[in-house]
Amino acid sequence: MILVVMTHVVAGFGVLVFHLLHLPLPWLLGPLTACLIAALAGLPMRGIPALNNAMRSILGVAVGATFTWALVLSMAGIWTTLVLVPVMVFLIGLVGVPYFQRLWGFDFATSYYSAMPGGLQDMLLFGEEAGGDVRALSLIHATRVMVIVVALPFILKGYWGVDLSNPPGVPATALPGSQLVIMTIAGLAGWQIAKAVGLFGASILGPMILAGVLAMTGVLEQRPPAEAIWAAQFFIGLTVGTKYAGVTGEEVRRDVAAALGFCVILLILTAIFVEVIHLFALAPPMETLLAFAPGGQAEMAILALIAGADMAFVIAHHVLRIVVVILGAPIAARVFSPRPQG
Repeated sequence: MILVVMTHVVAGFGVLVFHLLHLPLPWLLGPLTACLIAALAGLPMRGIPALNNAMRSILGVAVGATFTWALVLSMAGIWTTLVLVPVMVFLIGLVGVPYFQRLWGFDFATSYYSAMPGGLQDMLLFGEEAGGDVRALSLIHATRVMVIVVALPFILKGYWGVDLSNPPGVPATALPGSQLVIMTIAGLAGWQIAKAVGLFGASILGPMILAGVLAMTGVLEQRPPAEAIWAAQFFIGLTVGTKYAGVTGEEVRRDVAAALGFCVILLILTAIFVEVIHLFALAPPMETLLAFAPGGQAEMAILALIAGADMAFVIAHHVLRIVVVILGAPIAARVFSPRPQG
């Protein structure tokens, strides 16, 4: 319990410092940075997994609440960019597997699941089944998410001049109590229903689907309040930062260094896809960057929400990316799992 309290105090200190320095996204990047520094300094860090997942459901409701019939019908028109998602995943694997295997000496299973831009838990599960190094996978994917999440706000602000200081919603006191109750039910019920049927990303996609249905039927008329979005940012940032707890010098020199190099590759690939899509005028450049950046689904939802981007466009591409990665992962796990010695 003391570790949990200490971790949250460290995260809160990060929020304060980011506010005082007027840095972007203090509620997300503040906890992430503070917990990362504390973990690298050797301090034990621990969050509350159930609470962290509950916070992710807030983002699902926030995305689902933006759905309208016009918005859903318009998604049929984004197929020209959706078809590029599997192409990008293939290219990431084509470059990433040799990068990790030949340059850094990881075994094939660890290399494959390190390269695949899927969800952290899914990649750890499949990677472990295939005989991969779970600790290395955890650090590599945490670093991928961290770098993308830290880099994008500065790109959005520096290149497009996006104001990331705007509140992500109205205050809770400005919303009807009935709407707050509906949001809470959508978040909790959507999460548990999705979990019961085995839907990947249940804590986000379940609430998103249920909130979307409620929004399109006119039952849900508001997005979650600013305080809820800030809380979600806080716990997501804390979760990413604490992934580095207990990291050793050898792991930093190998696993984290390998991940940082791979992040450069991912950013270059993302820039290429964004430029191609922009040249052919297939989609707005800011939405394209947020849609193709291989960060975490929750983190990208936060950035899209605060930047005022087209939420349906961004989330549709990330959901498809995760689907493509997850559908391919079990096949790879069976093909490349260690064979019993006869």
